[in-house]
Amino acid sequence: MQLNTDMARPVLVQADQMGWVPSPAAGIERRMLFRIGAEKARATSIVRYAPGSRFARHEHPGGEEFLVLEGVFQDETGDFPAGSYVRNPPGSAHAPGSDAGCTIFVRLWQFRPDDHARIVVRPGDISARGGQTGIMAQTLFTGTDEQVVSETWPADAITEIPNPDGLEILLLSGRARHDQGMLERWSWLRLPPGSPAHFQAGPEGAALWYKSAPLLHRSLCPMPAG
Repeated sequence: MQLNTDMARPVLVQADQMGWVPSPAAGIERRMLFRIGAEKARATSIVRYAPGSRFARHEHPGGEEFLVLEGVFQDETGDFPAGSYVRNPPGSAHAPGSDAGCTIFVRLWQFRPDDHARIVVRPGDISARGGQTGIMAQTLFTGTDEQVVSETWPADAITEIPNPDGLEILLLSGRARHDQGMLERWSWLRLPPGSPAHFQAGPEGAALWYKSAPLLHRSLCPMPAG
């Protein structure tokens, strides 16, 4: 399967307006945003767990990165409430599920092979920093060639995110306008390097997650053939 694989072009997906696609596990559904491959894929998705649903234990040869959007995600290492950000490095394994149900934003097989750190940031672990424009920012992760940030924008704020290497953005709440269109809850925007990243928040403000990183790094973990 090939979905939104042209990294040289901007793409905006209104994920909250998409239908849910069943996964191989009962009660777990997906909205696919980016994908290269079949069931074992380099992929970005929004995944919804029904109450009591669970995947069988499995490995992540290419790493897994996720943000909990709603509910409480669970695995052998603990409970992760909404707002939790987790990086499980290449070679990690778990049996994820949710007793009460949850929704997560997840990126698979998009790690460098030398990225071995497991990162867990739960709500309240990092204090937000305010700027002169009223924007509040939390840096969730800084690596060799990427930075992951959570920001809150006040009503009608006009701002720009630097974009030398490429951006991937998920709007968490509120609204924000970009040249590609209006971003609403769970809108996913990917911009190639150097593409303008000017935004204006809506009258209710906006909250977003974004990653600044080379969009197709040559040293990403290799995927199996077939």
